[in-house]
Amino acid sequence: MSDYLQKTFNLTGKTAVVIGGAGFLCSEMAIGLANAGVNIAVLDKNEEKLKPIIEKIKVLGVKACGISLDVTKKENLLAAKDDVLKRFGSVDILINGAGVNAPTPFFDIKVEEWQAILDSHITATFLACQVFGEEMVKSKSGSIINMSSASAGPPLSKAFTYSIAKAGIRNLTQNLGREWAKSNVRVNCLRPGFFPTEWSKKHFIDEARNAAILNHTPMGRYGKPEELVGAVLWLSSDAATFVTGAEITIDGGFTCMTI
Repeated sequence: MSDYLQKTFNLTGKTAVVIGGAGFLCSEMAIGLANAGVNIAVLDKNEEKLKPIIEKIKVLGVKACGISLDVTKKENLLAAKDDVLKRFGSVDILINGAGVNAPTPFFDIKVEEWQAILDSHITATFLACQVFGEEMVKSKSGSIINMSSASAGPPLSKAFTYSIAKAGIRNLTQNLGREWAKSNVRVNCLRPGFFPTEWSKKHFIDEARNAAILNHTPMGRYGKPEELVGAVLWLSSDAATFVTGAEITIDGGFTCMTI
């Protein structure tokens, strides 16, 4: 059994670029991949959070680097790609998890806020897929994992712009899954349910909303970041060679709940 699982899910020596990798969810994905023997490049705008994540990863015995950048600028991503290729030689896995949010009522949303949220999610994902996806298509190998959301449809209240961005990411994932299938580049997305950060608990989840969320989640609790790692390892590995354009739901049953 051990040999079978090793052969099926073996990721040793591969390289993953994790965008938003210093964040609440993607940092756990980066550490999970590192535990599986994957070399990690963590890309994130928050330079302060990069160092502790890289230190945690290096302790696991793999190569790792942190790159601080604005991922909404293509020239930054091109420079990061060159850096990663120089350090590690390839890009086998790409996780797109950058993004911001805001609970602004619809009539109060300013164009600047609208654009900032869209850029952080859909524009950043689009550009990263262009930059790193081109390298994968050239080498005819790779797995891209984008971050959709339970808000991708039906949309969640209090997250107007975010919901639109996540719907776009799901559509982009399906488009690229179709386009790059014959190049052996798989493009999928995760659809997490509620994995709230302390920020989202403060700005999005009051007592009434907390009750509404948990009552609509059959498991009756929030998700933990490590509960996304199994799907990431699967989608990154040869166990998922016939999976592309898919949205993998990890939500404690939220999507299947009615009454």
